Amino acid sequence: MTSELAQFLKSPKTVSIVGCPFSGGQPKIGVDEGPIHLVEAGLVNQLQELGWNVKFDGHHQFEDIKYTLSSSSATASSPAAGTDNDTSTTSNHWDPPIGILKNPRLVSRVCEEVAKVVSGHAKKGELPLTLGGDHSLAMGTISGTLDAHPSAGVIWVDAHADINTAATTESGNIHGMPVSFLMGLDGNHQAFSDYNKSNSPSLETPFAWIKPVLKPSSIVYIGLRDVDSGEKKILKDNGIKAFSMHDVDRYGIGKVVEMALDYLNADNTNPDEVRPIHLSFDVDALDPSVAPSTGTPVRGGLTFREGHYICERIWETGALVGLDLMEVNPSLEDDVSVKQTVAVGCSLVRAALGETLL
Repeated sequence: MTSELAQFLKSPKTVSIVGCPFSGGQPKIGVDEGPIHLVEAGLVNQLQELGWNVKFDGHHQFEDIKYTLSSSSATASSPAAGTDNDTSTTSNHWDPPIGILKNPRLVSRVCEEVAKVVSGHAKKGELPLTLGGDHSLAMGTISGTLDAHPSAGVIWVDAHADINTAATTESGNIHGMPVSFLMGLDGNHQAFSDYNKSNSPSLETPFAWIKPVLKPSSIVYIGLRDVDSGEKKILKDNGIKAFSMHDVDRYGIGKVVEMALDYLNADNTNPDEVRPIHLSFDVDALDPSVAPSTGTPVRGGLTFREGHYICERIWETGALVGLDLMEVNPSLEDDVSVKQTVAVGCSLVRAALGETLL
């Protein structure tokens, strides 16, 4: 363990795996199976071989959250099951869309629970490793990290910016919105509050628990190449640092990562201090030839080595305090492609947690 790492993690170094088989932030089935496949591929043993004490108590289950939501809705205002007005068999009457946003209350509740779990591990001096599941979960993981490490910066590795708001999203899939919630951007909370007051006063207002904990200057993107027009405007208006694949091509991944780290540590007055880092890695940042089994693949992505270099270099800083691996979807490709993507996912985690080539 480096001396810097010892600032943030207690000895013996412990990684706590937070398995989140959750798909509510997007419409494709199967992404909830990603964490299960990663663990079954031997990830726990692989991390133990790297010298980590691994805590894993099984994957989190969210059926109780669905039940609570459905029960509270039924008690408050839902029609009796079996009546002509009962829609439970055709739609989630307990979690109706807000505008075009899908599953807002379920996503909110799940992310709130994840935030509590991640914060709890981090405050014990452990490193939370969250296995998704779709990237809406980052609302929970980053909220949890920043609760324990308020000065942490975020490196977000992804083909997509995931910074749409309720006003800019075209799909209504909340996995494309987590960063906007973490920043408290206009167009989210007020839209939900107004909708519920006028349309569903008996239902809870989702995402009210999220605090605007992430400053625009505290996140850096790497690997962007499929960014909506509304997101481009948000990035520019808020001065958010983003390195697209054009930048990776121009400067090389080594220079891009150094620029990202320099940016996050620009305000450090003590050169010996390092800012804690939360790394949120969506496997679709990689080119589909490297990680084909994911929900929104975009050609022209990071190579195998570029993705691993990012993880290796962040480990070398000794500043990693939170890690996400998201959007592995074992249901979308053939068995060979699934095994390839799962193996790459495990390899990325190992690289971020200290595995070296020599």
